[in-house]
Amino acid sequence: MLADESLLGSGNASEEPCDEGVDMSSSVSEGVPTAGHVDARFSELGAVFRANLASEAELGGSLCVLIDGVPVVDLWGGWADPDRTRPWERDTITNVWSISKTVSSLAMLVLVDRGEVDPDAPVAEYWPEFAAAGKGGVLVRHVMNHSSGVSGWDQPVTVDEILDLDAAAERLAAQAPWWPAGIAPGYHLLDYGHLVHGIVRGVTGRSLGSFVADELAAPLGADFWLGLPASEESRVSLVVPPPPSQLDIASLPPQSPAFKTFTGPGLGAEATWTREWRAAGIGGAGGQGNARSAALLNAIIAGRGQVAGTRILSEQTVERVFTDAIDGVDYVLGLPLRWGLGWGLRQAGSTDYIPEGRVAFWGGWGGSLVTADADRGVTFGYVMNRMSEGILASDRGRTYLRAVYDAL
Repeated sequence: MLADESLLGSGNASEEPCDEGVDMSSSVSEGVPTAGHVDARFSELGAVFRANLASEAELGGSLCVLIDGVPVVDLWGGWADPDRTRPWERDTITNVWSISKTVSSLAMLVLVDRGEVDPDAPVAEYWPEFAAAGKGGVLVRHVMNHSSGVSGWDQPVTVDEILDLDAAAERLAAQAPWWPAGIAPGYHLLDYGHLVHGIVRGVTGRSLGSFVADELAAPLGADFWLGLPASEESRVSLVVPPPPSQLDIASLPPQSPAFKTFTGPGLGAEATWTREWRAAGIGGAGGQGNARSAALLNAIIAGRGQVAGTRILSEQTVERVFTDAIDGVDYVLGLPLRWGLGWGLRQAGSTDYIPEGRVAFWGGWGGSLVTADADRGVTFGYVMNRMSEGILASDRGRTYLRAVYDAL
């Protein structure tokens, strides 16, 4: 049995559909394999997904929608490789990029909920070395809302060097911030998980990946990994790199947080094709999972702390995601963004595709997307292997999300 079948698999009460649905377990749409279950009212979502697979807008991927922790859509299909020799299976996983940040943030919230970490305390209270180079006033919430001033590594730094989490975290602890903490957000592109790892390690003595496995993935049965064991390698679908970026990094001012973040270090999608990357457990960009596991974990937020009767957080801790917020033009992404405590929040003019209300979200480079709606109890996950251009949600992801809310 797959790890996440404990909540979403055969025989569990949480699998009961909300209304009559369509079993896709053996369907083939125009030669493209698809499988899973779609409740009838979400049939349009399933139709759009199958159409994208048939047109080759999608190569392979998965969709999941939970309402109050109950799966109403659990759909997957297409191919796990560009040569179309391996179907995307129920247990196929891939690099989910920055959806990883939502899981790292959940780890922080667990410690907050237990009273072991205070978001308003200095990071150095839990990680003393972090006070170096003028960072004694950087608070935990500054890390979680991307305003710490430490959004990347001082150069020179290579991708191989950030795979050693402890060493890479200590480099961050030693360097000076690139802007004063708390004055504005600046997307912590690759190092968010390293900063969280430093705090989690300081409090618990465990790595971030180990903490996630024991305290989040195991209780919910979520097939999500920050540090993939070699035994799971056969299930991985390698991401297909996106088209060339329209962002001209060379045109950015060399001392700007944007230039230093995007080049400290520079990273291509091919970096994730190695066993070393998947084993490292990069909490900002290296998580391995699928739509089902991403949705299941983020349902903790949509469920105001619990999923299918399993309580992970208190309602009060979940509420802090939405109340401890900062907004402004992000120093790295150059867009007006609103950051809550670990998640993005809707910002008019830049993320209008996110529904209004208490909806926490974030996406992965290339278009993967997860949303957790605490007002409506709805969680949406979309994970795929063919990357689109852009760091935030793709046209496909926005279309799927809109279909979900149209159905509701």
